[in-house]
Amino acid sequence: MKPFIRAQLERNVQRLSELDFLLSREDIMKDMTQFLALSREHAEVAALVTPYQRWLQLTQDSEAAQSMLQDSDADVQAMAQEEIASAAVQTEALLAQLQRMLLPKDPDDTRNAFLEIRAGTGGDESTLFAGDLLRMYTRFCAERGWRVEVVSESPSELGGYKEVVVRIEGSGVYGCLKFESGGHRVQRVPVTETQGRIHTSACTVAVLAEPDEAEAIKINPSDLRIDTFRASGAGGQHINKTDSAVRITHLPTGIVAECQDGRSQHSNKAQALRVLTARIQEKDRSERAAKDAAERKSLIGSGDRSDRIRTYNFPQGRFTDHRINLTLYKLLAIMEGDLSDVVEALQAYEAAQQLAALEDAD
Repeated sequence: MKPFIRAQLERNVQRLSELDFLLSREDIMKDMTQFLALSREHAEVAALVTPYQRWLQLTQDSEAAQSMLQDSDADVQAMAQEEIASAAVQTEALLAQLQRMLLPKDPDDTRNAFLEIRAGTGGDESTLFAGDLLRMYTRFCAERGWRVEVVSESPSELGGYKEVVVRIEGSGVYGCLKFESGGHRVQRVPVTETQGRIHTSACTVAVLAEPDEAEAIKINPSDLRIDTFRASGAGGQHINKTDSAVRITHLPTGIVAECQDGRSQHSNKAQALRVLTARIQEKDRSERAAKDAAERKSLIGSGDRSDRIRTYNFPQGRFTDHRINLTLYKLLAIMEGDLSDVVEALQAYEAAQQLAALEDAD
């Protein structure tokens, strides 16, 4: 175990003793707000200290078994070797668990998310690729048991999307998909290509954490311009006959959000306001991240939508994530929603970078 990790764990052992003392005091027990806050902290610290104490015990047992290897009895030596091997497996697993628990947690990781896909360079081919990306993410979400609903869409004539925004609801959505934000490049022969030439086109993806209504930033109603219009594209007779679609513009920032999927103007307005709030909060987050990145190395890129993060090369069946130099030759499976290897690699890279940052700061 690295010294800086052990030092942090020892501080938690000390803090647990302090919390045990505080929670036994009568004045704190009478103050329910303070008592509950300290009780929550006690549970969090104890969850870290318990596996650490188990690690310490296993380490001591292993050291004791080492001395037994000098015994002249072959049975004792064999028992000691078995105990040492067992302790090594358990201590390694506990160390990995403790390292994960020490990493700083993003409170937004557990939230639902808005996924936005926009066609970029490449004309019709980029709109078709936008449709392919939406299908990829939708299938991935289905595998996870997450619910996907369209918030707004601007279909292209060939069946793709100029722009599409969906809301994804489920456990840990944002933490799983947040690294998808950025530029996605595709290399393939378009269906519109008559001479078999490979074209390169691109889409941008943005993943925004859905704000907690209790913690969301407060928007002054006078800063909003709300427009209603008729929804475009498919949606049935009713949606095409009424001005049910809503577009909201935040005047100070120029950020715009719209919703046209619901049948009532009221529900569309509420959904558009949630998207708008998420975009404003993401703008604030990006500005803070840019400031932090100037002071320390960024984790996995800035998340800027203009950054090229991926290449999908169909002729070679190759998928490449440029941020972590990950190349997989299973592109067709990935396009069918098999993103688990990619997501896990990105999360593992972030964890390694966070652990290194903790070591530098210690």
